[in-house]
Amino acid sequence: MTFSPVLPDGWTLVALPSVGSTNDEAARLAEAGATEGTVVWSREQTGGRGRRGRSWASPVGNLYSSTILRPDCPAMRAAELGFVAALAVADMVPSGRAVRVKWPNDVLVDGGKVAGILPESSIAADGKAEHVVLGIGVNVGFAPNLPEMRYPGACLGGTVEAALEALTAALARRMVQWRRDGFPAVRAEWLAKAGPLGLEVDVKLGDELVRGRFAGMDSEGALLLDTEAGPRRIVAGELLARVA
Repeated sequence: MTFSPVLPDGWTLVALPSVGSTNDEAARLAEAGATEGTVVWSREQTGGRGRRGRSWASPVGNLYSSTILRPDCPAMRAAELGFVAALAVADMVPSGRAVRVKWPNDVLVDGGKVAGILPESSIAADGKAEHVVLGIGVNVGFAPNLPEMRYPGACLGGTVEAALEALTAALARRMVQWRRDGFPAVRAEWLAKAGPLGLEVDVKLGDELVRGRFAGMDSEGALLLDTEAGPRRIVAGELLARVA
């Protein structure tokens, strides 16, 4: 018997056996007027992608989904939803397993990367986020371990359908929190799940490598580092050090 995932009230599932990219399909639906809570879910992606244009291996067995959000917020605040998504993924991890978040929006379980998050925004002429597509891939049945990966893979186990139910339920709750309490509450919970302050980290900024100690995250989601040259605020980059 086929198990059909149950989504939160008011959410809509678009289930596909295969697609190039769930983000691309969700963006197409959003442009056509799809409502917030529309979730594109595919058994596999043939053209999945991660941050910075990297390809994302997406064979059958793991969760690949993209959720349309309509946050009605200034464009600069749309980036906050990546942190909202990271907390939602952390919420779905079974109790008893060690969970960490890594700036800007990776989730590690037992020291291994369990998910990838790719937020993509469409900005209206008035400077507001017209919609945000939250692409979230979660290792459920297996954990890819490729030569280019900076962290070992980890997986949650269970079924993809159950993982989709858990993720959408968590994301719905986290969006309520974000709208009700704003980014400060999200930031506080994210920091509680991040590596300890003072942890030595490297951050790749294009061809530049910045070394310092993790000093937190500011009210706009920027990474704060204490470097030998003084405090530094980083709005876009890749954190290379392991958070454990």
